[in-house]
Amino acid sequence: MASTNAPGAPQDGDLHQQTVEFPDNFLLIDLCGEHDRNLAKIENALSVQIVRRGNLLAVHGDEAEVADAVQVLNSLYLRLEGGKEVTDGDIDRELRMGPGTDTAPDPDHQLEMFKGGRVEIKTRKKLVEPRTEAQKAYVQSLFEKELAFGIGPAGTGKTYLAVAVGVSMFIEGHVDKIILSRPAVEAGEKLGYLPGDMKDKVDPYMQPLYDALNDFLPGKQLAKLIEDKKIEIAPLAFMRGRTLSRAFVVLDEAQNATTMQMKMFLTRLGQGSRMVVTGDRTQIDLPRGVPSGLHDAERLLSTIPKIGFNYFTSKDVVRHPLVAAIIEAYEADG
Repeated sequence: MASTNAPGAPQDGDLHQQTVEFPDNFLLIDLCGEHDRNLAKIENALSVQIVRRGNLLAVHGDEAEVADAVQVLNSLYLRLEGGKEVTDGDIDRELRMGPGTDTAPDPDHQLEMFKGGRVEIKTRKKLVEPRTEAQKAYVQSLFEKELAFGIGPAGTGKTYLAVAVGVSMFIEGHVDKIILSRPAVEAGEKLGYLPGDMKDKVDPYMQPLYDALNDFLPGKQLAKLIEDKKIEIAPLAFMRGRTLSRAFVVLDEAQNATTMQMKMFLTRLGQGSRMVVTGDRTQIDLPRGVPSGLHDAERLLSTIPKIGFNYFTSKDVVRHPLVAAIIEAYEADG
């Protein structure tokens, strides 16, 4: 790729133009996206104009925004050169975090990935990459800490990234099993009225965990791992009395665990295990007057150095942009 300041730049003193050459026209088509939708996303985010001329892209706008846009375009093109696709999520990540060296870390030296450049979590079906700095810090905490908390609003990737790291560590042999759990608070006494056996009754509450696993593991392999109990998905109450060794354990929706349930869960930690606790303090479904175990754990454990606490805000939401706006509206009203 070559980048130049073209002599035909706009004459307005506040505007700047930079032209970038992309040698592979087929990759350039993928970079631009259908009907140039990828370029439009970058234009809207950075307030620039991008004009395609053959295998050149001319970027017009304020100098700083032009430089940012060129870096994003170059980074996405490098991704395509490496045989990867460019999705809306990839563009969003580049816009949020800026460019980095698009190379995968050595799987035998996981923590090398945090010394700079692109962070990638390897699973059987896809590479998962943090899209914000808070997500990157969270992933680092998941690899480095035996116990880590992810606290923040819906849509910030807390559970998704935790399950991805769990699958990665399982694939690479760092743990022998994955255990995913949630408090089945919504069920309450209605649980007994649902049809089927206990698995049928609780599975609807575990569905988000199944969804995440399906993103990372082929269907037949996932079914076999569940059958062999290498992967367990169960309500929090099922953790009582167990010691979990060499396991990657995730407690999702932890704001709905009581103080006693949280203590019970945290004390299941065994040798060679990793635990992740995720929750959103604004979505507590416990009965009025029952304190949240997540709140108490945060209050009691936040000063212990070996435990990682990671926080997200509406700026880290990676779902539909309206989700972030909705969260901000409710936060402002609170």
